[in-house]
Amino acid sequence: MYESLGLSKNDLITVLLSRPTLIPRTNLNEEKIDYIRRTGGLSEDDYLGLIGCSPLVLTLSVDKVQRNMTYILGTMKLPASVVVHNPFLIFFNLERVLKPRFQIACKIEDMGLAPQIKGPLLLRAMRMSDKRFTKAFISCHPESVAKELLTAYKDAKCVKRLAESSKKNLHTGFPF
Repeated sequence: MYESLGLSKNDLITVLLSRPTLIPRTNLNEEKIDYIRRTGGLSEDDYLGLIGCSPLVLTLSVDKVQRNMTYILGTMKLPASVVVHNPFLIFFNLERVLKPRFQIACKIEDMGLAPQIKGPLLLRAMRMSDKRFTKAFISCHPESVAKELLTAYKDAKCVKRLAESSKKNLHTGFPF
């Protein structure tokens, strides 16, 4: 099975020793693998590079991968190669990190303010803590503009997915 991913036996041992959590949690779901490949139009080498760079991608749910890839490629209009070189984008929470920060980046651009959150700075902004992001891109503006941006940022973070509030917790025992 690991040979179909392009891993040798020694590579597999190295991956499992460095990330032992892969053993019980990894589900090599064909749907997830196909979705990553099809959506971004990734070549076999790009896909294997993504898995090699960040094998924990395989532990994510199909739903999370689909939602994040759709948003990154569709709304943010980033090429698939950016996801291959920056796999952390797939791991971020869509409602609490990706959407709010991208919306603020668009709002700053629409208002013609500086600093613009584009290119490599966009990727850096996604990795910042909330406090640092707020200080770097919101609080640096005049007070009235900063208030407007902060309100928009907080409102964007409060938006939940449809049916998220009615979701029932099925796991009640340990460790859930």
